[in-house]
Amino acid sequence: MQEYLKGLNEKQREAVEHIDGPLMIVAGAGSGKTKVLTTRIAHLMHKGVDAFNILALTFTNKAAAEMKERVEHILGNTEARNLYIGTFHSVFARILRAEANKLGYPNNFTIYDTDDAKGIIKDIVKELNLDDKHYKPAYVYNRISAAKNSLWGPALYKQDTQIQQEDARSNRPLMGDIYERYAARCFRNGAMDFDDLLFKMHELLTKFPDVLAKYQHRFQYVLIDEYQDTNLAQYQIIKMLGAVHENICVVGDDAQSIYSFRGATVQNILQFQDDYDDVKIVKLEQNYRSTQSILNVANQVISNNKNQIPKSLWTDNTHGEKIILARTMTDNDEGRFVADAITEMKLRNHYHNKDFAILYRTNAQSRSFEESLRRMNIPYKLYGGVSFYQRKEIKDFLAYLRIIVNTQDEENMKRIINYPARGIGKTSIERILVVAYDQQKTFWEMLHYPEVTGMKGAAASAIEQFVIMVKSFQTMLEKQNAYDVAFAVGKHTGLVQELYNDKSVEGLARYENIQELLNSIKEFTETPDEEGELRDKSLGSYLQQITLLTDADNENEEDQDTVKLMTIHAAKGLEFPCVFSVGLEENLFPNSMSLYDREDLEEERRLFYVAITRAKQRLWVTYANSRYRFGSLVTNEPSRFIEEIPEAHLDRTFTGIASRANASSNTYSNMLNESFNKVPSLKKLADKLQQKGPEQHTPSADFKADNPMEMEAGMDVEHVKFGFGKIKSVEGGANNRIATIEFGGGHGSKKIMLNYAKIRIVK
Repeated sequence: MQEYLKGLNEKQREAVEHIDGPLMIVAGAGSGKTKVLTTRIAHLMHKGVDAFNILALTFTNKAAAEMKERVEHILGNTEARNLYIGTFHSVFARILRAEANKLGYPNNFTIYDTDDAKGIIKDIVKELNLDDKHYKPAYVYNRISAAKNSLWGPALYKQDTQIQQEDARSNRPLMGDIYERYAARCFRNGAMDFDDLLFKMHELLTKFPDVLAKYQHRFQYVLIDEYQDTNLAQYQIIKMLGAVHENICVVGDDAQSIYSFRGATVQNILQFQDDYDDVKIVKLEQNYRSTQSILNVANQVISNNKNQIPKSLWTDNTHGEKIILARTMTDNDEGRFVADAITEMKLRNHYHNKDFAILYRTNAQSRSFEESLRRMNIPYKLYGGVSFYQRKEIKDFLAYLRIIVNTQDEENMKRIINYPARGIGKTSIERILVVAYDQQKTFWEMLHYPEVTGMKGAAASAIEQFVIMVKSFQTMLEKQNAYDVAFAVGKHTGLVQELYNDKSVEGLARYENIQELLNSIKEFTETPDEEGELRDKSLGSYLQQITLLTDADNENEEDQDTVKLMTIHAAKGLEFPCVFSVGLEENLFPNSMSLYDREDLEEERRLFYVAITRAKQRLWVTYANSRYRFGSLVTNEPSRFIEEIPEAHLDRTFTGIASRANASSNTYSNMLNESFNKVPSLKKLADKLQQKGPEQHTPSADFKADNPMEMEAGMDVEHVKFGFGKIKSVEGGANNRIATIEFGGGHGSKKIMLNYAKIRIVK
């Protein structure tokens, strides 16, 4: 037996030693697929297959480099350097450069990145005299990208009745014309964009049979990694290249197909057996990553999908502890629970920060975890996106808030004076700055006198309207709380509407982030501080809190001992000793847009499966009883995926509620004792939570705030957070009624500003 075969289990070796004919390796999470793929390549070469005749395609450069390095290590020579190993895009670019003249491109054609492409689209929209707010470059680019990945060129796009009807319904009837001009512009410039590397490769093989034959005979063995992530264009190219020899080996896991928004289709791997005769199937079900307890949950959850290749992961690792299911009262409580659990686990089990990952459905969820980790002085790193408060849309919104509080803030003034666009161009801004410096005035002061700076007509009028708008916001500062001012800014500046109108994936994410920011401001104004309710809820107070929170010293980038925060999509392919899968609530995970289509819902379930299987030793699943959405406190139902986990696999724990079944009957203290005592490793955390004081309140199912003018002394009332109480007295006028209310549950007597509180009268 060759030395490189000795480290393989029976199924892995079976996959490696299969030489000729189509092969599908169904590689479960943590089953060693990369090891199998690289060893198979080495085995082919050991059996005499020339490296020049092997094509291996991956989705990341890192994976390609690792594969080539491993093959070289196994063989102990440099022959592996002759392999065609790389990403789809890099390998196809290499081929296209060699054959470019056949398609009318120069061999040194330029490859446009996303920003280059969007810039060209922006110019075309302008040339056609179209509204760039309606034909947003990002939206148009994504539409063209999807068309190319589905192998629809401009001509087919314009001829397809269904596509034309879709564009007409979205009030973008000229999308096909833009696509046509964009393709022509790229061709004229001797350039291809990222999607063209697939689209043009398909065109090359389709239009030129001699070229197709050339590469079919060169690539006698084709291996595809992560086959479940391929789109239509990739599928068709692979099928054409492997049509002669049919030595196609695909490696993947249908249970980890989570990229349909990029055009990937799980059907490619599900239907592989239909594409070829005598397909050999090898299932890698032994997991080397996780405990059996974690795998039991993963197997149980994914078994609910109808569209799948059946398999059951198992391991020789220890059985491990049960999965901890934690329900919290709010999303901020969820953040605090996770931070407290990390602290406790580090102290008790000697974990490091780098052993923990917090995985969420959308980037907008990162805020509560970032804030809680910072408060606990736990270093973290955000992956797949920038820190919540460093995201452009958040910085733009906060810039508005900061100039309202301090109009001398020149940098923030310059940032938003023409965003959203209001006709104050860069030249005008620079002219105002020059005059302001010459006259030793502030930028804001000079905005009051546009004529002094030479501004006339529309520009002068736009500046005048901007000044009036800022002053109107300033008049709210004394009487309105931070949320009311922020809400007015979002509404009257057009900033929220600007993001709402962008229906691209990126645009929707930015809109969600703004809503999350507004939610945090709303919670700031409605949550009492530790010493009393009538704290300063002004915008200035909020900005000070945010500044102190976000101005913390930057972590040393070389220090890798950080908690990892990322979306589940970004976590695919990674593993961590301890994983928190957070936000398991209906309409969030699964996403509300996936609830009415089986294929979409099954992809959401696969996404949860990916989150579960990232964990090696310990897994927490958390969800919040309520969270702020669009400025309102929304009560959440637990995700249906939680109900798919058998009770025997779970340890339920709580920062406010023990279980869905007995939520309404148990007190806060009793539930904490009952649930945390089940988990000895969290007993210290339970004691800590119990010492936090008053009982947390779950609003009644029919809770609806009543008119504050109707509230009088002697009435029984319910507060959204403090629970039930009796009004002792009411004082103040119509706009500043203050009630003294005696609450139960350990909250005691509180003074409440009725105009801003959420209270219902108990009748």
